[in-house]
Amino acid sequence: MLFFVSIGIIAEHDILKGWYLDLGFIGGDKKLTICRLTLNTCAMNYKKNTVNTWILFLVSVLVLLLPVKVPAKNRPFYFVQITDTHLGILENRNRTRKVVAAINDLPMKIVFVVHTGDIYDRTSRKDEKAIARAAEVFRDLKPPLYFLPGNNEINLTRDTRESRKRYTQHFGPLVSGAEHNGVYFLFAYTDPLRESLSMAGFDPVLEIKKGLKKANGKPVILFHHGPSVRDFYNNQYHDGWEKKVQDQWQGLVNQDNIKAVIAGHFHRDEFHWLGDVPLYIAGPVAEKYGRQACFRIYEYQDGRVGYTTQYLE
Repeated sequence: MLFFVSIGIIAEHDILKGWYLDLGFIGGDKKLTICRLTLNTCAMNYKKNTVNTWILFLVSVLVLLLPVKVPAKNRPFYFVQITDTHLGILENRNRTRKVVAAINDLPMKIVFVVHTGDIYDRTSRKDEKAIARAAEVFRDLKPPLYFLPGNNEINLTRDTRESRKRYTQHFGPLVSGAEHNGVYFLFAYTDPLRESLSMAGFDPVLEIKKGLKKANGKPVILFHHGPSVRDFYNNQYHDGWEKKVQDQWQGLVNQDNIKAVIAGHFHRDEFHWLGDVPLYIAGPVAEKYGRQACFRIYEYQDGRVGYTTQYLE
């Protein structure tokens, strides 16, 4: 938001009739608003009256020095996404610790951090101690941290109940939400949709709809692990979600004031559109596929989301 002040005199035939003060601002909608204050004064020759000129000058300086409070809903704020750390592998543990330190050292205020799944590697899925050590890596992170599971934490084909229990004991529920700066952030486990597999006692669409109701009309950012779009690698496209499920998902996210969907899983930076809703896919922390460790800083303002990707040297 841009604020400006202008001041001037109203005169006729060298006779001062009064002065005016314009207060204006251009908001996030790029509309110009001006408020004019006019003060009449007794007739006097303004060319000769230097006192009046100095008064007007001092008034304008004082106005310019007044602190202007921008409404909270119009202020930009920042949050961070990390994804695919695949802890349980030594190199990935070292990378994740460096990411935690880098986030803590950022110059801007980070409202929260979200981990969008594959926190620990599938090789550690049954190792209770390894899962506990994975949780400890994030202990020193300063901003609030939210988690959601990916395909590595929960096995949907066997031992589902046990792998789900281990995850929730250390990292929390499969679907959760939080409000920050007037925006509702929804963190959801959607792998049953991606893999077209059912999970006893859990319906991801139903749980997401419950979360959207909690937003109560506020803008929503939705996070999950596996993107609903096709995956391009080895010089060809690979289908992911079934077409019917993909269409239902796109219909879901194009309602309830969802401003963006943010995911991981692909181990690459990508951007797509789900109808009118942008889909942001972040690169991993893990060394898998020879990737350079990275994390994302997002900026939110007036319903728009931008980002910068930070890479570890």
